[in-house]
Amino acid sequence: VLAQNSGYDPQETLVKIQTEYSASGQLLGVNLNTGEPMLAGETGVWDNYNVKKQLLHSCTVIASNILLVDEIMRAGMSSLKG
Repeated sequence: VLAQNSGYDPQETLVKIQTEYSASGQLLGVNLNTGEPMLAGETGVWDNYNVKKQLLHSCTVIASNILLVDEIMRAGMSSLKG
């Protein structure tokens, strides 16, 4: 989305980042001035605390929902048996 909002082709940008990541194995970002991959750590780009906190919260909610759906399906199957 950042690449697209900056006027770059998002698919082309994603391919560049994936290629660069495969070669270097380092965390990358998108330089919005050039559209090229950049090393996020070297340029001082880090995830905000709130981003990490929300990620952990979302993972917990998603895992709980998956388990709930599994239990509902299991209960439904047992009610069909008898």
